[in-house]
Amino acid sequence: MSIDRGKELEEGSSRSPGDQPPTPSRYESQKRRDWNTFGQYLRNQRPPVALQQCNSNHVLEFLRYLDQFGKTKVHLQGCIFYGHPEPPAPCTCPLRQAWGSLDALIGRLRAAYEENGGSPESNPFASGAIRVYLREVKECQAKARGIPYKKKKKKAKDDESTSSIHFS
Repeated sequence: MSIDRGKELEEGSSRSPGDQPPTPSRYESQKRRDWNTFGQYLRNQRPPVALQQCNSNHVLEFLRYLDQFGKTKVHLQGCIFYGHPEPPAPCTCPLRQAWGSLDALIGRLRAAYEENGGSPESNPFASGAIRVYLREVKECQAKARGIPYKKKKKKAKDDESTSSIHFS
């Protein structure tokens, strides 16, 4: 064994040869799965779509495609349970992806796009069309369940400075 080889072993002794890199977080794992699923979706298009040619229309088609795997009952306007948060009986209304799931998915794909070399300026997941679609899905699902989403009011900066506790 050479002296150099011994030094390498000493310096690298903090990790044994069988050590694995740390496991990715749940978020990172889900982001990678989502990215791979979207890539597979593009490859399965006829003709296949290269990631560089992907635009917001492809993303919207992907989101609509995912609806078939949804688990959230979204009542149609003609349904007798439309607007009821807890319907008393089953109905034939479709199952869809929940708005919150789609919103989280777009967030992960938006990050993955840039991590995989896409520029923020050309990110199809960050387009206005996607934001509009998500807002429409949110409003539609809220009406169908009879649960209004209320916009959160932004706190004024003055409120923060005057909210300190005073002791007398």
